[in-house]
Amino acid sequence: MPDNDVSQSSGSRDSNSSSSTSSTSGSYDEYRDLGEAAWSWVLDQVREDDGPWLPETVSEEGEEGGPAKDRDCLYAGIAGLAPVLAEIALHRPLTDRERALADGIVARLSAVARQRTEPSLYDGLAGDVTALRLLQPGSESVALRRLAELAGPDGWRTTLDFEKGSDAPLNDIIMGTAGVVLTAVWAGGEYAESIAATGCEALLRVADRTEAGLDWGIGATTEWRAPNYSHGTAGVASALAVAGAALGRDDFVEAAERGARHVLSVGLLDDGGFVVPHTIPPSKREVEPLTYTWCHGPAGTSHLFTALAHAGVTEVSGLGVGELRQRCLTSILTSGVPRRLRPGFWDNDGRCCGTAGVGDVLLDAAQDSPHGDGSESDGARTLVQGARVMGDALVERAIRDEAGARWRFVEYRQEQPLLPPGTSWMQGAAGIAAYLLRLARFGGAGAEAAVVDRPDQWWAVPERLRTTVS
Repeated sequence: MPDNDVSQSSGSRDSNSSSSTSSTSGSYDEYRDLGEAAWSWVLDQVREDDGPWLPETVSEEGEEGGPAKDRDCLYAGIAGLAPVLAEIALHRPLTDRERALADGIVARLSAVARQRTEPSLYDGLAGDVTALRLLQPGSESVALRRLAELAGPDGWRTTLDFEKGSDAPLNDIIMGTAGVVLTAVWAGGEYAESIAATGCEALLRVADRTEAGLDWGIGATTEWRAPNYSHGTAGVASALAVAGAALGRDDFVEAAERGARHVLSVGLLDDGGFVVPHTIPPSKREVEPLTYTWCHGPAGTSHLFTALAHAGVTEVSGLGVGELRQRCLTSILTSGVPRRLRPGFWDNDGRCCGTAGVGDVLLDAAQDSPHGDGSESDGARTLVQGARVMGDALVERAIRDEAGARWRFVEYRQEQPLLPPGTSWMQGAAGIAAYLLRLARFGGAGAEAAVVDRPDQWWAVPERLRTTVS
């Protein structure tokens, strides 16, 4: 499931919304109220058919089909409600309705994981692991066992038909081996070491050698590259670094550093920042050449440098990894995000490809850089201001009525560019609600606010703040 290419920007119908360099105006209570309204709307969309399911979008006409094939996935399905419920549980006690939903998700995913063959983080078993561990720690073992059973010498066969007619393993975080590796290390347990080692060894075998280092495409025959975090070398190298640290495998860490060298070789270090092209060559996809998102921009790619730091790497090509993370953040804060500067620049407010995902990365970084006494540094205050600008944009763009709150993204290349509101974790109101509620909690607890960590970002925040650490 390549991330939706409405994905390439984040969204507003108002070209005059606040930029990331402007002053903030929203209150933390306003973020909390809007997050609750968005969650209320999502909760009302949950349906029941052999367990809970969620329509990915909701049309104005109220048309509704049955559950989609990917009804259980983390990206757009019921597993994606698990991190929202985990966030809500930090915010207030779950209601009876919410506890019943959590129980239903655990029951559904525990059952389907026994027969599932798709391995990936955002559309398969690794996503099941994520949801189960967040909702009922220990229950994820059924999905981890299944991943161990399905592992082959070259990793895990895909069911997603990304490269038509091929079931060969994919490499990336969203659909491939890197996401499985990260999930295994995050979850731990008796199967984690074998899953992570199998995955990393498979990634090393399929790496492309470049003049600068190592490079990975999404699949074995992918002609173009998406070198940032979700589908490219930045994400694969992050997985190798994290697994290398966990397993004591210097070869994995060395490969991660070589991957980072390649990422640096195709990026731009102008004006104190760091950005990497969305797609190489750019003619392969009709998108902005540079984006600033979690999926294809410096928000996600900043995780590469925290992963390297976690693995003990101090510099890449003569630049400190801490400096490179800060350069990514600088590029975000000076980009104009979240304003819609032109059609296609910022047409999406979701976690994967837009405003909420950027805000979450800024908060991670802010909480990873306080003074020793728990107060905020000047750099952290700048990051918090940026996170609040993202929250203010979400407040401004929300559609609110008696049903709750939701957002409509824009696909400028379509005849009818305004898309129906989405429900999901990565492309809809569920993920946005979780960000707004986290931002509101941060307003009360500050730099020591707990963080609902996930497989693809846990090393970017201090261990003492992570909710899954026992």
